[in-house]
Amino acid sequence: MALLAPTSWAAHGLGMGYEPKYPASFKNFDYVNPDAPKGGDLVLSSSGSFDKLNPFTLRGVPPVGMGYSSNGFVFSEYGLVFDSLMTPSEDEPFSNYGLLAEDVQLAPDRLSVTFRLNPKAKFSDGSPVLAKDVKYSFDTLMSKQAGPTFRSYWVDIKDAVVVGERTIRFDFKRQNSELHMIIGQLPVFSSAWGKGKPFDQIVSEPPIASGPYVVDKVDFGKYISYRRRTDYWAADLPVRKGMFNFGSVSYQYFKDKLGEEESLKAGSLDAMEEGSIIAWVRRYKGRRFDSGELIKEEISHRRFTGMQGLVPNLRQPRFQDMRVRQALALAFDFDWLNQHLFYGRRARTTSYFQNSDDLMAQPDVTPEEQALMDHLKNRQRYIDNTRGELPRPAASGDTAEGLRRNLVRAQELLREAGWTYRNGALRDKDGTPFVINFDIADRSSGVVLAPYARNLAKLGITLDYRLRDPSLLKKKQDDLEFDMAINIAGGSSSPGNELFDDFGSKSANEKGSQNLGGISDPVIDEILEVIVNSPDRKSLAAGARLLDRYLLHQNYVIPMYYGKQYFIAHKRKLRRPEAPLPQRLLAGSAMLTMWWIDPAAK
Repeated sequence: MALLAPTSWAAHGLGMGYEPKYPASFKNFDYVNPDAPKGGDLVLSSSGSFDKLNPFTLRGVPPVGMGYSSNGFVFSEYGLVFDSLMTPSEDEPFSNYGLLAEDVQLAPDRLSVTFRLNPKAKFSDGSPVLAKDVKYSFDTLMSKQAGPTFRSYWVDIKDAVVVGERTIRFDFKRQNSELHMIIGQLPVFSSAWGKGKPFDQIVSEPPIASGPYVVDKVDFGKYISYRRRTDYWAADLPVRKGMFNFGSVSYQYFKDKLGEEESLKAGSLDAMEEGSIIAWVRRYKGRRFDSGELIKEEISHRRFTGMQGLVPNLRQPRFQDMRVRQALALAFDFDWLNQHLFYGRRARTTSYFQNSDDLMAQPDVTPEEQALMDHLKNRQRYIDNTRGELPRPAASGDTAEGLRRNLVRAQELLREAGWTYRNGALRDKDGTPFVINFDIADRSSGVVLAPYARNLAKLGITLDYRLRDPSLLKKKQDDLEFDMAINIAGGSSSPGNELFDDFGSKSANEKGSQNLGGISDPVIDEILEVIVNSPDRKSLAAGARLLDRYLLHQNYVIPMYYGKQYFIAHKRKLRRPEAPLPQRLLAGSAMLTMWWIDPAAK
């Protein structure tokens, strides 16, 4: 998109197709408390395990708090250890402001972007952050020693060139509207990390980076703590003012959520975000809640949530038939789940860009969408595959008749696809029964899948879900060895290059990619190019709606639901800004970055 900032040095911020909200003179982001006191220890928790401190390699599981993983960035969640060239604001669709880079310049031909580093920037070992370190970080993440997402995300970047001691230029293979923005998100680390080891063999060595925290204590699989740097170089920058306020942040690991809950109620944890509404309503009770030592908060939001759904593995022939995918979706009874398990607190996901006013496909095709569609090389295929009304997830109204109607239609579709019920099971023409193996990482997923399994059983399909160790589950998904999985796709407020990894054909069979289902379609590939090369926000939004409409018609995912609020229990000593939670920011990220401990609280 257009760079709406000066083409000379001292471009403090960049907006994707619009003028950045914050001027060069801004003191802090509106959603933080710039006077938040520093200090105190925040004790949190996580389920599962971790076995490495390098979040960028494919194998293994990194600890919570790093902010990155081999499966790609989670840009709306801040890491505690790594700084990037630029950092986003959370109350704009996609704006970047200088962090490690104090200046940025996009070339007039848009085939390169140059960053000038802040001379104050230092790594945790005291060494300065130089252009050679930025190049090392980029080259390393683009190599096969790192996870594949980085190569997909920055595929149009040709090279990183050291221009001067603190000046780095990225050359592009072609014009790409967002490359100058997304390369600003590059996490930078020192070449001294690992003392010369091959990058994929750096496992237990704490990162040497420039972020606000360093790894302090580690007990692999059980415990990790991060200590705030007293010499953090960016503490007084506008993009960090009022943020990262805790003296230390630690995570205790538990086998499951129940262990986390009990530890919170025993007073060992300071806060916990609960994902299970059943647990929230039924189990978050006791003496500490009654006395006010522990506080329950339901924080409303309208965050971009993306498409959370059940993803069938399209690499298996049985799931390539859209009629089968439609039948599986008809058996998922959200209305029953919402009334009987979620106390009406969930909403149905209907879009890959859920909660974005301008990115979600609407029933009527807009003139902007039509104009883009008319220029597609695969125009006729797009039209043929999106005929009819905009798909909406099947509803039962939480009635037996509504569910029966859906299951009858599912039977018809399965029969059309060649599946017949005989000898006690739904079978294909060779007699093989329809069995779906489904690995889950926590028991709460089993609660949701149990009624789905009952509905599928009425069709003759067996859904065999089993609790697995999270690291084993991750490896199987990375290796594409699964039948069905829960996944979240899309959801960016400013979709761009990450879509290639989410939905592009090149990532369909790439181990460790975000394209978990294995989507491969030339129509989608062409639309992704349209989106990435959009000249402004209006054009990008039209492209996103075009993509959303097509994806929904293909039934690649069985839409599930999203939460309308965050459920957080915390000790009364914790405080948060009065400003509403920004639309882009997750509750867990907000706690790490914006909350603080009240020195006067007991």
